[in-house]
Amino acid sequence: MNTLLILILIGFIVAILAVSIHKTFKAAAPYVLALYPLGLTVFFFSQLSAVHDHGLHFSTSWVPSLGINFDFALDGLSLLMALLVSGIGTFVVIYAGGYLHGDSNLGKFYLYLMLFMSAMLGVVLADNIILLFIFWELTSISSFFLIGYKHKYEDSRDSALQALLITGAGGLALLAGLILLAQIAGTTQLSALIDQADIIQSHALYPVMLMLVLAGAFTKSAQFPFHFWLPGAMAAPTPVSAYLHSATMVKAGIYLLARLHPALSGTPLWIGVVTTVGAFTMLMGGYLSWQKFDLKKILAYSTISALGTLTMLLGIGSELAVKTALTFLLGHSLYKGALFMLAGGIDHETGTRDVRILGGLRKSMPITFVATVLAILSMSGIPPLFGFVAKELIYETTLDMYSNAWLTTAVAVLANIGMGAAGWIIIIKVFFGPEGDTPKHAHETPWTLWAGPVTLAALSLIFGIFPNLFGTTLLPDAYHVFFPESTKKIYLALWHGFKPPLYLSIVTVLGAIGLYLVHERLLPLAERIDRISAVGPQMLYKRGIKALPVRAGELSHIIQNGKLRNYLLWTTLSAFIFFGLGIWYSDVPLNIFHAGNFTPRYYEIGLSIMLMIAAIGAAASSSRMVSIAFLGIVGYVIAVFYILFGAPDLAMTQFSIETLSVILLVLAIYKLPRFAGVSTRLEHRRDAIVAGALGALVTLMIMAATAFPLESRLTPFFSENTYLLAKGENVVNVILVDFRGMDTMGEVVVLVIAALGAYALTKLVPQKEAEE
Repeated sequence: MNTLLILILIGFIVAILAVSIHKTFKAAAPYVLALYPLGLTVFFFSQLSAVHDHGLHFSTSWVPSLGINFDFALDGLSLLMALLVSGIGTFVVIYAGGYLHGDSNLGKFYLYLMLFMSAMLGVVLADNIILLFIFWELTSISSFFLIGYKHKYEDSRDSALQALLITGAGGLALLAGLILLAQIAGTTQLSALIDQADIIQSHALYPVMLMLVLAGAFTKSAQFPFHFWLPGAMAAPTPVSAYLHSATMVKAGIYLLARLHPALSGTPLWIGVVTTVGAFTMLMGGYLSWQKFDLKKILAYSTISALGTLTMLLGIGSELAVKTALTFLLGHSLYKGALFMLAGGIDHETGTRDVRILGGLRKSMPITFVATVLAILSMSGIPPLFGFVAKELIYETTLDMYSNAWLTTAVAVLANIGMGAAGWIIIIKVFFGPEGDTPKHAHETPWTLWAGPVTLAALSLIFGIFPNLFGTTLLPDAYHVFFPESTKKIYLALWHGFKPPLYLSIVTVLGAIGLYLVHERLLPLAERIDRISAVGPQMLYKRGIKALPVRAGELSHIIQNGKLRNYLLWTTLSAFIFFGLGIWYSDVPLNIFHAGNFTPRYYEIGLSIMLMIAAIGAAASSSRMVSIAFLGIVGYVIAVFYILFGAPDLAMTQFSIETLSVILLVLAIYKLPRFAGVSTRLEHRRDAIVAGALGALVTLMIMAATAFPLESRLTPFFSENTYLLAKGENVVNVILVDFRGMDTMGEVVVLVIAALGAYALTKLVPQKEAEE
């Protein structure tokens, strides 16, 4: 039994029932819905020993001919991610019930949230490339609804569309890359790719495939130059930011890089691109985070920096880097999930997230204050929080690099200084000093808003003091997904002694404090620098979106201008280009006369000449009736060919249809005006060339199709079973009405609908005639 598939399907069922659950249980609905992720958390914890032994693997046939199955696997990496999805998801569901209490569309929000949770769970548990992509796209669609939840506001709609377009475009690139990867490796099973690593990396299409996959991962995880959608997504309600933009959706791209790491990493292209993009994103996010005034924007840019750090570590790809990435993955999810929820609680109780207005909240919101301090200390890498353990490992990893060690270390230090300064801005400006003149009188949040972040902040402290609660349980199993043959003992420690990473941590803390003290004086300079660099990806996106309707209108005016002959021209040109290129770059030999064994008979040559003369006559004649007559000749000659090649049934059908077509055309065209001279002589020549090219293309396609003998399994099946199963002697008739009966019925329905539509049009009375 495919247990993992059942768990995911239960999630989708819960999503469908979410609106009804909200209506039935009202205020208790979030606790009922939270039972699903809570149950998942318990289940995944219960599988620790099974994952340590051999993992869980389930497979259910779906489309076996294409190698697509419901393959799911639970190993160390997917277990870590699944626990983050379900564990933090439990707190977010309860938090959403308190944060959005009284919202008229709260039931829909639960639906979107549970849909996203199930899709994200599918991403981390899928062991099939196509299956992973399906769930990947479901996360993009469900996040679109979540980000645009406040759809009455233009900012929410624009942000949702921006996130969807960017991640959706990356998804298309990812699909192409995954298909190439499956073709190169010869398998669609993710767990089998590691055995094909040498074949994949030595293949000529590896660079193209890798860049397509990286495009999908970078767009999802907000890497430069696709980073700007994440701060824009802060228009979403805080439960969305806490869940999607700290622990789950933005980690999907990181998870993809980690999952494909054993098969794709280690090449100069992987190391160069992934490490460089990650390092630049890390530095950029840290630089921008201390310049913002909105709490969620500060956290958004620090999240971008953290995602860049994870990407950089996976780009480095050493055993130490992987260990560091897994540790930082957990550390960041804990403190950032807590901080987003705490920021939402502050906004909920004060009516603002602006640090210039907030102040003195440590007395009125003591629980929020303590939880925020713990989470910020972890983000700043101060002992004994778990963030300190991760930051020490980051510095140890960069110093251990074979090349550019000090440059990468300097980037990491500068980025962490920026994030640390942003943390001090939050603590001091929000909780100290005089009380701010906030829209609402500040008071502590209800327990539903602080229970989750307090728990996550406490876990940051517990894992910091006892790092091997993670270091000897989840970490080794996740680590061995990357290096299955490694025998190295994996553990974590809070104290590493007086070594360079500790000195760099001290420099980071002092630098962050110093930057906080001078940040207000540096803001004018930073704003001028930001204006100079304003010509960036976000501006290009906005200009592109603005210009898109205009350019689309111009293109439509050229291609779809109401003239049927132009439609045919563009359709023909497109077909010629795409199919022609496909034949040109394919290795299929063109079979002209069946390898030289075919000699045309004289009457076949004569019929072919007659066919060409009739086709040319139909196109060249200025008389409607003559053109129709030539078209009829074309059809009748084809019917004769059917007879000569042993297909009398097709010939009879062709004779019947051709006769009916000629009669209908005569009746329809008889009352229409004569052909008008709408084309110039030059256009006639152009059309002749295009038509000739299309004919040549079709000929080439037929030659390519007949280059190899066709071994159809359907032909003998139909021949043997036409009478046995359908009691019919005419194979074609039996195919149409029995074997493909539903298809035939669908075609008949379409024809009936078209006929009814045509009949309705003939009965329409013009407005003027009706008035008269």
